[in-house]
Amino acid sequence: MGFQKSNVFHHSLLIKKQVFLPLTAVFMLKNLCFSLFFFFVWSTSLYSQKIDSTWAYANYSKDEIYIPMRDGVKLFTTVYSPVDRSEFHPILMMRTPYSVAPYGKGIISPRLYTTYWKRYLEEGYIIVMQDVRGRYMSEGEFEDVKPFNADKSSRDESDEASDAYDTIDWLLKHVGGNNGNVGVLGVSYPGFYATMAAASRHPNLKAVSPQAPVTDWFMGDDFHHNGAFALMDGFSFYYSFGKTRVKPGTTSPKGFVFPEKDAYNFHLKQGALKNYRKLMGDSVKFWDVMMKHPNYDTFWQSRDARKACNNIKASMLVVGGTFDAEDCFGAWNLYKALVKQSPSTSSRLVMGPWFHGGWGRSEGSHLGDVRFGSSTSQHYQNNLEVPFFNYHLKFKGTIESMPQASIFFSGENKWKTFETWPPRNTEQKKLYLQNKNGLSFEVPKIKEGFSNYLSDPQKPVPYTDEVHLKRTKEYMVDDQRFAARRPDVLVFTTEVLNKDLVLAGPVIAELLVSLSTSDADFVVKLIDVFPDDFAYNVNYCCRGVDKETEMAGYQMLVRGEIMRGKFRKSFEKPEPFEPGKIEQVKFELPDVAHTFKKGHKLMIQIQSSWFPLFDRNPQQFTNIYTCSEDEFVPCEIKIHHNSENPSCIWLPVLNETK
Repeated sequence: MGFQKSNVFHHSLLIKKQVFLPLTAVFMLKNLCFSLFFFFVWSTSLYSQKIDSTWAYANYSKDEIYIPMRDGVKLFTTVYSPVDRSEFHPILMMRTPYSVAPYGKGIISPRLYTTYWKRYLEEGYIIVMQDVRGRYMSEGEFEDVKPFNADKSSRDESDEASDAYDTIDWLLKHVGGNNGNVGVLGVSYPGFYATMAAASRHPNLKAVSPQAPVTDWFMGDDFHHNGAFALMDGFSFYYSFGKTRVKPGTTSPKGFVFPEKDAYNFHLKQGALKNYRKLMGDSVKFWDVMMKHPNYDTFWQSRDARKACNNIKASMLVVGGTFDAEDCFGAWNLYKALVKQSPSTSSRLVMGPWFHGGWGRSEGSHLGDVRFGSSTSQHYQNNLEVPFFNYHLKFKGTIESMPQASIFFSGENKWKTFETWPPRNTEQKKLYLQNKNGLSFEVPKIKEGFSNYLSDPQKPVPYTDEVHLKRTKEYMVDDQRFAARRPDVLVFTTEVLNKDLVLAGPVIAELLVSLSTSDADFVVKLIDVFPDDFAYNVNYCCRGVDKETEMAGYQMLVRGEIMRGKFRKSFEKPEPFEPGKIEQVKFELPDVAHTFKKGHKLMIQIQSSWFPLFDRNPQQFTNIYTCSEDEFVPCEIKIHHNSENPSCIWLPVLNETK
């Protein structure tokens, strides 16, 4: 591909002197002259050529290089460059801990010609992929969600932001044919690295898209939700990911070999959380580190990616799925942090009805038994992501009409756009738990009233009705009737809705509770109850639907969240419950974008276990990471719902008439 020194005119202009107005003006003039033509061609067919492996090998070259960082560590980087040098090309980069494989100078990654990334090939992007520090072919020591250091005291201090900065700087100076503009994107863990790249504030970094970004591993992403440990994902993911670095040509770390096919039964038999240590072995260091930090201490606080969201210079496109089981929290909350902490930044948000990474890996027309009526993923790719990068990196097209927030509302299956998120025309309305399993916007009139259940750690409530080994992505919209039938799950339901109820924003649970022990978890689920005669028209979407599920009376999970009770007052300093004393447990569920249609009902389910999605609470105030199985005890839990102790759910009701 021809790496070169900065002796070409456009490089000396852009890099050495860091003066880029002349080149910008040239591109803007070119854009003005041909914008109508480009827009017509692009909108008619985003990629008119047949992009396949043959095309990719004929039109792109690949180089593998080691890029030096400021402290001398070298990071392995793959650069795919267009053979055509008749024009300058933008750079689009992804930094990953998951390997930039396939390795080998002559081998082009199938990702580039089998996924929607082929659009970037036809657009002529220089594609860069990098193994982050300490992973696979890169030198150095890997550190999970390495804290951002805004106050580096010396040139040799590094973090993921500085590694991104140094990489961008090197690429601009040595990769021939680049136009001086750089973009970064990444999904999940690479989404974290995209956020850190934005925090580098490199002057040539123009556009960044963190997608389902890892943001806070204690409050809502991957490993914990409100302090409760995500057992199923945490164990399965880190058993293989946490092994020592693997280089090409050696055996890759394998996942845990489960001795049975029933995840519920397997995890129940393991007993206390500390017993997983012997399954992990000695090579997974992060597991041991994590077990030493059961509270939201400085270890976790320093790893909150939102701390890096000040004074961001690049334009941001934050992307996520409303039904993302891994990092739903990250997308919503990273965007909010950008708006609050860096108000001058051009920040946009896209949330569709997707599972983790579904916007790039599926048609997006359905999830499990629930249908969305259109190819939502293609809509995103064609109308949002590619135009975003084209505009900022190629001066092509326009994004003036692209809204600040593009959100797909399930239920009515419709994209809605807003100036910000949550929308300004939302009102937080309290939906009160009532006697006889009711729900109403009116405060309960009775002076005494509660519902109770016995939570037994030896018989925890399962997160799904199915028997399987690996956690499903479909559970995010699963039918909840199996849980409603259990005696340790409380069910509250509205009357049949006489008009649509549109929710847009975070849901807040405010429970007044009393326990017979000193601790417990609280799971609140927001559910859409379909009419008893409901059925999808067989012609209503969707490719990939291979069965017709009975949808009459379906109880669709819209949003569920768990709260570890001992953190009700502080995530840093947990406190025990006083048995028998009524206390408030108030916590936020991730945002929702859903319309409860006329004729449906809204249901709230409350329980105290969600297994093995999350670990079991011993229901005694203790360090759950180190306690023994004999400390697990049953707990009688009362949820009070009367005029003096009115438990309620705060709903973000959207008023579309304003």
